Amino acid sequence: MISAQTIKGSISELGAITKVDLCVMDLGGEVVASTTDTFFSDISIITSFAGSPVDSQVIGDVHLFKVMDEGDPLYILLSKGDTEQAYMVGKIAVSQLQALVLAYKERYDRNNFFQNLLLDNMLMIDVYNRARKLKIEAAAHRVIILVETGRMKDNNARELLSGMFVPHSGDYVTAVDENSVILIKTLSKGESYNEIHDLATTIVDMMNTEALLNVRVSYGTIVEEIRDLSKSFKEAKMALEVGKIFNAESRVNGYNTLGIGRLIYQLPESLCKMFIDEIFEGKEIPSDLDKETLSTIEKFFENNLNVSETSRQLFVHRNTLVYRIEKLEKSSGLDVRKFDDALTFKIAIMVLNYMKYLKSRT
Repeated sequence: MISAQTIKGSISELGAITKVDLCVMDLGGEVVASTTDTFFSDISIITSFAGSPVDSQVIGDVHLFKVMDEGDPLYILLSKGDTEQAYMVGKIAVSQLQALVLAYKERYDRNNFFQNLLLDNMLMIDVYNRARKLKIEAAAHRVIILVETGRMKDNNARELLSGMFVPHSGDYVTAVDENSVILIKTLSKGESYNEIHDLATTIVDMMNTEALLNVRVSYGTIVEEIRDLSKSFKEAKMALEVGKIFNAESRVNGYNTLGIGRLIYQLPESLCKMFIDEIFEGKEIPSDLDKETLSTIEKFFENNLNVSETSRQLFVHRNTLVYRIEKLEKSSGLDVRKFDDALTFKIAIMVLNYMKYLKSRT
């Protein structure tokens, strides 16, 4: 909100130049700033005009105007004089005040503050100064939770999150693009990543139930200072992308659970290609294998290389499973019954998935 001193300075300068008396009142008829005391003593005139559908009105030698904020009246401006000049000065003053309102909203609005903070568009000293003016606690445990809706200009997700998390509890909902919504979650003492993961899962279920949105949710690390929120945001973005590549079946991914996928994600494509060529040396690479063989090996890994348990879960004979494993060994040169070869094969699968992702982006 613009200070009374700022409004006073604005209309005083304009009044001094034009020799027209100006007054700014709130919607209840209280004077915010004025260049003279010779205006209405009956505040019912102001309140009546504030509630009327018109934007301007003339009563005697006083012109009344509404200063609007996003379509709603914010102040009433009075310009004294029965000449055309008084009317024009009043219109100029309204335009000037509305520009000030917009400028101050952009400067002090919390949503704008968090957007610039997350995108690293602020100097460190400005972060703390603006946080203090907006009455946002600088030192608090927070985490960024990123909700990707996959829909352009879909406000349902933001509205639902805003309903779940209210600012007075220290939580804020914002957005920096049209495909995702960001929750800045303030944590209570003792809350850990387990609670954050449970909350992210609740968001996925709620979005699916209430808005029929099949969202993906990711989160960064917990930070203790407001200046580090951009770091948590970048981590949440990485967790979202890495989750799509290496853990596509999961709708929730945390930066602290990415494991080796985080390392592979940061490798250059040339190094990935070199690794694949070195491992398979012109033999059949896993991406060329049939789905049955790949799904069999994935289940084999899930069961810690246990042949008996894997064959039981796949409802196949043990010898059938062994045949598939040996078939893979002949084509790729890797015997996944051996730990070293199994580890190499697992990493190769992840690298190939990452290379596919890079190719799809280009």
